[in-house]
Amino acid sequence: MITKRIIPCLDVRDGRVVKGVNFTGLNDVSSPVELAKYYTENGADELVFYDITASAEGRRLFTDILCETARTVFIPLTVGGGINTVEDFDRVLKCGADKVSVNSGALKNPELIREASRKYGDQCVVLSADVKRKEGEFRVFAKGGREDTGLEAITWIKRGVCLGAGEIVLNSIDTDGVKGGFDLEMLEAVSNAVSVPVIASGGAGNIEDFITLFQTLPRVDAGLAASIFHFGEVRISDLKAALKKEGIPVREV
Repeated sequence: MITKRIIPCLDVRDGRVVKGVNFTGLNDVSSPVELAKYYTENGADELVFYDITASAEGRRLFTDILCETARTVFIPLTVGGGINTVEDFDRVLKCGADKVSVNSGALKNPELIREASRKYGDQCVVLSADVKRKEGEFRVFAKGGREDTGLEAITWIKRGVCLGAGEIVLNSIDTDGVKGGFDLEMLEAVSNAVSVPVIASGGAGNIEDFITLFQTLPRVDAGLAASIFHFGEVRISDLKAALKKEGIPVREV
């Protein structure tokens, strides 16, 4: 049986991990190096590292802090932020990433997904979609949730998978940081539309939210969260013990 993955997310700005609500009001949390080491040693299945202002600022992802972070990680590491070319994939992978997450760069040039998957394999290409309800549909946003693309999310995500994305991270802007539970409606629509793994992001507030996620939507492969892990509100070992008790398969801590 395939185990469900628990994935902490490091949103990095100016070399520090930050966290906000609905993609705004970012506050300093900690060093990505320190947090990465902590999560590696305390049961995380994977780790996501986002340079969250790279695309909006029109620059490349900071590689110095990434290289330092990657050296402390012994679990799969996904990295995103400012990924616009195949060369960006190459640079980030050489820093120690296992997978590369594309968002705004793929929106500008969808062929980037095809080119990267052909060169590195679809298992390496993660399509991250920042999605918000607008005018009665799920709408894709770019540049860290700042720019409405006008694209309907399910159509865009299906296109990304057809181009070669091997995994989807669905970031619900509506539930981000609110801690009211994952966006089950949005996640159901996406997981029913594609056959690749789907990672739920945005809204986790407690252990019960993960239990509800996996029991309600068994096709969702992983739950991603930030603040509840960063601030010690939920320990990954406790979360996995609770999931296991509910019959939800997880990797042992």
